Amino acid sequence: MKSLTSALALAAMLLATGASPAPTASDAETFVAKAEQELEELVIFAARAAWVNATYITDDTDILAARTGAAYTEAAVRYASEAAKYASLPGLSSSTKRKLDMLRQGLVAPAPNTPGAADRLATLLTGLQSAYGKGKGTWKGEVKSGNDLEALMGTERDPEVLKEMWVSWHKVGVPMRSDYTQFVGISNAGSRELGYADTGAQWRAGYDMDPDAFANLTDDSWKQVKPLYDQLHCYTRTKLNEKYGDAVQPKTGPIRADLLGNMWAQAWGNIYDIVAPQGAGDVGYDLTALLVSKGNTPETIVKTGEAFFSSLGFAPLPQTFWDRSMITAPRDREVVCHASAWNIDNKDDVRIKMCTKVNGDDFVTVHHELGHNYYQRAYNQQPYLYMNSANDGFHEAVGDFVALSVTPDYLVKIGLLDAKAVPSADKDIGLLLKQALDKVAFLPFGLLVDKWRWGVFSGQITPNTYNAAWNDLRLQYQGIVPPVPRSEADFDPGAKFHVPGNTPYTRYFLARLLQFQFHQAACKQAGWKGPLHRCSIYGDKKVGENLNAMLAMGASKPWPDALEAFTGSRQMDGKAMISYFQPLMTWLETQNKGKTCGW
Repeated sequence: MKSLTSALALAAMLLATGASPAPTASDAETFVAKAEQELEELVIFAARAAWVNATYITDDTDILAARTGAAYTEAAVRYASEAAKYASLPGLSSSTKRKLDMLRQGLVAPAPNTPGAADRLATLLTGLQSAYGKGKGTWKGEVKSGNDLEALMGTERDPEVLKEMWVSWHKVGVPMRSDYTQFVGISNAGSRELGYADTGAQWRAGYDMDPDAFANLTDDSWKQVKPLYDQLHCYTRTKLNEKYGDAVQPKTGPIRADLLGNMWAQAWGNIYDIVAPQGAGDVGYDLTALLVSKGNTPETIVKTGEAFFSSLGFAPLPQTFWDRSMITAPRDREVVCHASAWNIDNKDDVRIKMCTKVNGDDFVTVHHELGHNYYQRAYNQQPYLYMNSANDGFHEAVGDFVALSVTPDYLVKIGLLDAKAVPSADKDIGLLLKQALDKVAFLPFGLLVDKWRWGVFSGQITPNTYNAAWNDLRLQYQGIVPPVPRSEADFDPGAKFHVPGNTPYTRYFLARLLQFQFHQAACKQAGWKGPLHRCSIYGDKKVGENLNAMLAMGASKPWPDALEAFTGSRQMDGKAMISYFQPLMTWLETQNKGKTCGW
């Protein structure tokens, strides 16, 4: 009776003073379950609004997407703030602790818990993305969409026209600077409320390690592969100089950005015709020409991508994929053409959004985007917070890893290439060079986009130096320069979708490395004995079974666990990429003898 009286007295005292009992591990589990349920409901509705907005850009859909995005952000901010109360409790299960950390780290743009902040943030981000989607440039004075200009950058060879396209498209970023500056301030305030120094630090915290340790990991990985990039840069510059002359592209120093066949100089494969080595440049086939000659359409290209995954034992895509995806650009409305993969209901409503063209680039892109969709389906039985990849680089790597199996032998098997046309071993340098112009050339760009944003979020890069810092990083890492002088009247980062779209970019750098680790491990599982770049896992259901086991883990375990599950290694590095391109590296070093490499 005495203990009951004491307990009642304590309860009365707590009620009288307004105090509440300290949270427990059980409370944390209840909180996480509630958060998962509400956030999943909100994200499904927000995904539907975002889909309509991306595939039908109007003022009305902008507002709908902004409102639903704001509702999700407000809930996510609320749950992220509350998660901080439970994160250090004793007795938490490893799963509950992991989910609490995910709640704190999950927002790529957290709003502070102040009235109107989430709505303002969503409005800014929606406006930035729509400004990009509506952007136009010119080609020979003719107004073109961003998607059309991207394609033309790969085929145009007149340096003055290339300059025109580059300059006209980069004007899309100019009106974004003020809104982007406001977005940075609001997002940083939200990150600080969650216990992070800034939004960049919050992004880096999502990799199962200390934010600074993760930054060091990316730097160390870059150092491993930089010698290969340096040799590729040196060789490519020489070829561009031979093509255009000293007045357009000097023999030494950086490369002019618009000459590399891509609006952002992030992939150089489109200028293979310029840099192809004499006597070894003919790789034996032209994928774009093969696709056209066989009467392919955008839809049949997607069917071919699906067939690759089916050959590995994955179930076919549902009919709703074909009914609801945007595979080609509509003629009657503005859309965001940037390719993306969606799972609207977190179960089976998977879709892609592309303005697909019948060419080799989009053939590879389809494999990449479908990789996202098959990953999404593999983990769709996980709890909501684990419905993601082991880290965001894994999601990007899966489709790219599959695309490494787009070898001549694979093209024969699917009827695109005649068996007599399979290139012999003496074509390997050409094959590897063509791949390196995309895979290797991308690496520094994949790293610098977020290095710029990390600097912006931390305040190291201030609004009055946004453009200078961007182009300084482009020079430092890529060894490129704009075709015309730039100033702070410009906002060149805004001309790259992922900046106004607020999509973290380091994932793409990680994916470039991880795809080769995945490929090397898969080829070993398949018993492949030849050169790594000739290996295709098409049709190997055992490899597919092993791959699915990793994909089905979702984000339920730290990424080294997932990496180990498929590759046997817990360490991410660039060794597999170097191994893949070693014959090319040796050849490039020979070609560059006597040249002044570097910039």
